[in-house]
Amino acid sequence: MTKNLFIVFEGIDSSGKTTQAELLKNSLIANNEQAVISPEPSNGIIGNLIRQALKQRVVFCKDPELFDRQMAYLFAADRHDHLYNDVDGVFKLIADNYHVISTRYYFSSLAYNCDSTEQFDFIQKLNDRFPPPDLTIYIDLPIEVSLNRLQERSLQEIYETKAKLTKVREQYQQIFSTYQGEAISVDGTQDIHHIHQQIVEHVRGITEAQNS
Repeated sequence: MTKNLFIVFEGIDSSGKTTQAELLKNSLIANNEQAVISPEPSNGIIGNLIRQALKQRVVFCKDPELFDRQMAYLFAADRHDHLYNDVDGVFKLIADNYHVISTRYYFSSLAYNCDSTEQFDFIQKLNDRFPPPDLTIYIDLPIEVSLNRLQERSLQEIYETKAKLTKVREQYQQIFSTYQGEAISVDGTQDIHHIHQQIVEHVRGITEAQNS
């Protein structure tokens, strides 16, 4: 029997995570498998608070370093709820025979919420008991392309600046250069459907390996 997968998409803002997550979900469903998208921040109480903070509707602290630390705590709390709650938690959905696709996971906290080795170690400790996903898909996108796409949005979130995204992309590249789990990196400037095909082939390879 094929194991239901926990699949995570990562990348800077506007890299195409949501688009590719939706395409993958539809592909799995078309193959007579159950699949659901369950993003981070989650749709739970803590996740909604995070979304308001990112939109600057809620202001915790004007100091960027303290704000990042506050967000790291909130993301870790939301992540625990996202994984383990008894209503629509990741592991409940997997037990109910769904593949779960998440846009963002603890890699985002490591990429977005730290600017020093000390902060990286702090956030890594906050998240070190969360299980790794079965597959992580990192969509790499040049900063200028991301910024051009973000200009089309009506609302800019607090992290959507050139300086921040440049740092975040560097962090992502460092994280996945040493990550030992199952992961692929794809070029986010490619055609949407070409990216999707690469992802489907990799997911298919995992499921075929399980059945061999």
